[in-house]
Order: sequence, then C-alpha cells, then structure tokens
Amino acid sequence: MLATDVPYAVAAAKSTASALGLTVDDAVVLQNSNKLTLRLLPCDSLARVAPSADQVMHFEVELAGLLAETGSPAAALDPRIPPRVYERDGFAITFWTYHASVTPDVTPADYARSLRRLHVGMERIAIAAPRFTDRAAEAERLLANRELTPDLADEDREFLANLLESLTRTIVESEAAEQLLHGEPHPGNVLSTRFGPLFIDLETCCRGPVEFDLAHVPDAVIEHYPDVDPALLSACRALVLVMVAAWRWDASDQYPDGRHWAEQLIRTLRKGPPWPSLDAMTRRLAIAG
Repeated sequence: MLATDVPYAVAAAKSTASALGLTVDDAVVLQNSNKLTLRLLPCDSLARVAPSADQVMHFEVELAGLLAETGSPAAALDPRIPPRVYERDGFAITFWTYHASVTPDVTPADYARSLRRLHVGMERIAIAAPRFTDRAAEAERLLANRELTPDLADEDREFLANLLESLTRTIVESEAAEQLLHGEPHPGNVLSTRFGPLFIDLETCCRGPVEFDLAHVPDAVIEHYPDVDPALLSACRALVLVMVAAWRWDASDQYPDGRHWAEQLIRTLRKGPPWPSLDAMTRRLAIAG
C-alpha cells in the first residue's frame, strides 16, 4: 500500500473496529505490502486492510471459516466480530485473531508436520480456487507486455518466457495429484505460537501438486515431509523462481529492493539446476545484501 494511503487505512480500520464494539486506542503497523496489517490495541485484534477493489479478501474469509471447521493450523478470524469483509472509506477490512510469536523460528519437523496437517485439512475443503497454472499465467502476462515490464531486457524476457512455458508444461504433464494449497507457505507466512505453527496469508491459495507448496519452504523441512517427488519438486522450485522474477520486473512492483531481486533471480535461473527453494534464495539475497 502506498505510504500516503496508510494513515487513511489505519483510520478506517480503527473506526470500523470501534463501531463493532472493540476498544481501540492505537494501531501498530506490522507489515505493509499489497495489504496493510495492523495490531489494534488494547483489544489485540489483527486487521488486514486493502483497497475496496481487492476481492481476494472475500475468498480469504470464506476459506478461513472452512479451515477452522477442519481444525487446520491456519490463521483464524477474530471470534468477537461477525466473519465478513467490512468496507469503509474506500478500504476493505478483515479482522483476525492476533498471535504473538513465542520463538523466532519453527523447527523443520514442526514446520513439516503443520504443513502436512494443513494439506490434509485442505483436501477436505470444497471451494473454488485458481489453479497454479493461473498464477503462472499472471507471470506470462507480465513477460509478454513490455509496457508492464519496460526495464526487462529482450534476451531475459525471452529466456524467462520460454522457461515458464517449459516448466508449466512439465508439471502439468507429470499428472501428479492436485489439491488445494496454501500457495506461498514460506517462513514469512508461518507463525510460531503457543498453539504451535500457524499459517497466515491465505490469499495465495491455489490448486496444484503439493510440491508447488514445498518449493517455498526451507530445505530442512523437505526431509520431514512424506512422499515428496524430487523431480517434481525441482520443476516447481524453478517455476516459483521464474514467477517471482516476473513479478519483481513489474513496473508497479513495490517490493523492497525488487530490482536487485529481479536481477539475481535471472542470474540464478541461468545457472540451471539444482534449483534453490524460494527460502534458500531469500536467505542468499539477504546475506549478499
């Protein structure tokens, strides 16, 4: 969210929560990306705020309710507030249970166990969701339109587009079983709470092979997750890196240090396999930066 919009988004969240009966004297910004995430105090509710045009929030609310019914380790809506998307002053707002982190990191075994539980719960849910190929198509659209990615060199554009097409075809033709997935279960979307690891940020959920989710997690987690197809995991890891590279070249992308990411991702992809996980790539860039 643009910095100029943040004060208005905070005000909309605070006034909405107050109107719903929560006591709100302050709001702490926890994250600002495509959505603004706030901790409202002293009621201790977590608010997610986006422009009203963001329809994904309705999907998140519905999915959160279904996951709660299965006992899945995922973010839960604030039980004190009717579960829905609230609109105020051009913003869409949802309210979630706030969880404080009890440890800096989740152990690989607990991470894998919780992700497996999430996948099992998601197998039981019937909800319309995009396929992983739809997310790949979003990246393809960016690569095909020079107006959207004006700074991407033609040679790199062709390289990414060809790799995206090849990898998507490889994964589809593998005919692996597909199910509802988190979409981006990287460490930034896992909280270590007193209830165990909980997965947050449900807006990226999609259908695909489990290996698509596993492409985002630390290498050590893979060792504890059952029945992983190594070849499929490798293809999914590369696909995720290509998609992220396309997003970082988007002229409207607001990711911190996004251009450095974009350049390093292309350099890594050109080296070929073995492909790093998105988590390994994130750690590598953090050290280099």
